[in-house]
Formats: sequence, structure tokens, C-alpha cells
Amino acid sequence: MSDKVWVGVDVGGTKTAMVLSPEPPTVLARAQFATRPAQGPKPALASIKKSIGELLAQQGLTSNAIARIGVSCGGPLDRVRGIIQSPPNLPTWDNVPIKAILEDAFRVECQVENDANAGAVAEHRFGAGQGTQNMVFLTMGTGLGGGIITDGRLYHGTKDLAGEVGHLRLTKTGPVGHNKAGSAEGWASGGGMAQVAARAVAEARKKKKKTLLAKYFGTKEGITARDVGAAAARGDAVAIEVVRSTGRRLGEVLAILVDLLNPERIVIGGLALRLGDMLLDPAREVVRREALALAATSCQIVPAELGERIGDVAALCVAMGM
Repeated sequence: MSDKVWVGVDVGGTKTAMVLSPEPPTVLARAQFATRPAQGPKPALASIKKSIGELLAQQGLTSNAIARIGVSCGGPLDRVRGIIQSPPNLPTWDNVPIKAILEDAFRVECQVENDANAGAVAEHRFGAGQGTQNMVFLTMGTGLGGGIITDGRLYHGTKDLAGEVGHLRLTKTGPVGHNKAGSAEGWASGGGMAQVAARAVAEARKKKKKTLLAKYFGTKEGITARDVGAAAARGDAVAIEVVRSTGRRLGEVLAILVDLLNPERIVIGGLALRLGDMLLDPAREVVRREALALAATSCQIVPAELGERIGDVAALCVAMGM
């Protein structure tokens, strides 16, 4: 084993994971805990430091063995100063200087990066984007984020805001995402799919049309994208149409990206992994119809390959310096 290890920290609203790796994407040791953002950042930061220390000790290592620490977290954040600035999934994390905190604790450099950008680099280096020079990565989870690789390098933009695909407006009205009705995130994300599904089920109930999704209608939790996927897998007609309509809206987003960036490949995580061609085939059809022909035919639209590993590998890529 190498004398040095990279430390990755993947901070999410639901869970936070810490990993050690002598040579990414290989993971030597891993730990995770529930982030519980309602409790504020202090307990989570204490758990991050404790977990890193325990992982090192389990491998017979000390903090002197750390090459660098990388933190992957949803934005907004100050990447250069390493400050987390109240992301939607971490509303209590208001200007948390996580870079300084971890550097002080372990006396080693720490770098911080937006999770969508880090995911783009992870898929480019180790996943479905390998071999490409120009690639777009979309998260497509509860929200819709993106990372852009141009000429083999991550594109940050002037204020590190490049890739905010979810904020694009598709329609004047519609499902809400990024605090904007009719946005790309509103139409083409897990949260957006849930909104579309709720409307579809309400319409089905009016027409006395049966659907497996009816049992979730009006419940405290409501209908989720996971519920839609499960019902669609069982052949539920309403759920299948919700997935396909989400795919078509996704295609509208992809057509814009294809025309604007002319990528070789668009790699999509989250829902694309779980729903596969049921979601992606309608999207590909829209791209073929709406994007410039040469740009469309030279761009592959594929699901991400790293799957559930992407958060770990992305954080390690941040540690490696992207």
C-alpha cells in the first residue's frame, strides 16, 4: 500500500461519507453517518473529524499519511475559500468554513468543490466519460445539476456557477425547481417528476382511471420519483407516461446543451440509472428532432457508470486536485 492516502468527504443532506484511498477510485476504508442538517453543522463536523481519525487508525495510519482532503458538497459554496453557503439540502450550514476546519484538525491541505462538478470529473476519469474531451454530466436526482468538461478540463465559469442546468427556463409555467416555475429542474428531476406525477394521478382519479400511484396521493410523503419508477416497472400506464414525459422534457434540456456545447457525450446519473431507456429513449428522440443534426449524431447520451460509488469517487477526485 502507498505511504500516503487521499481522504474524500462527501457531504449530503441525508448522509455524509468519508473514504480513504491510496489510489482512486479504489476505496480502502469507508464510514458514513446521517447528516441531520436540522441539528446544524457542528455535530456533523465533529463526526467528520472523528470518522477520519478512526478510519486512519483502523489502517494503522496517522494524519501524517494524508496526502490531501477533498470535500464534495452541493452549492452554493465558495470553492476557493472552502466555505459552504447554505445549500438547499443543508439550510443550516450558513457560511461554514469547512476547509479551514479540516486543515486545522489534520494539518494538511483541504480542497472543496461543488458535487456536480466533482461528479463530472469522477465520471470523466473513471466512469462513462472516459476517453472524451468534451462531456456534460447531469446529476438528475432530487434536483438537476451539471458539470461541464471542455477540452479535457472542468469548466468553472467566472463565479464557479457554470453547469447550473436546472435553472434554465423551459416553459413560462409548470413544476417548480430552482425556485422557478417551468425550469429545467422543475420538469426534469426527481422532484419535478413527483410534481408531474401528482398532477397525473389527480387527473386519473377524475377520469376514474386506475393507477398504482393512487395509494400515495394525498399522503404526508406524497408521490416520489421512486414510487413512479416502481409503478412503471410493474407496467402502470400512468407511471410509464410520467416517466416518458419527464424523458421528453429532459430531451429539451439536452438539445440545448448539444447545440450550445457540442459534447461527445452526455452522462446522466440518478434517475437515468434507475429508469434506463424508458427515460432516455424519449430524451434521445427529442434531441434527434430538435438539435443540430451533426451535433446530435456525434453526441452519445448514456447513464452514469459509477452508480452509488459516485459520491465517494467524486470526493476523492477533489482531493486529487480534480
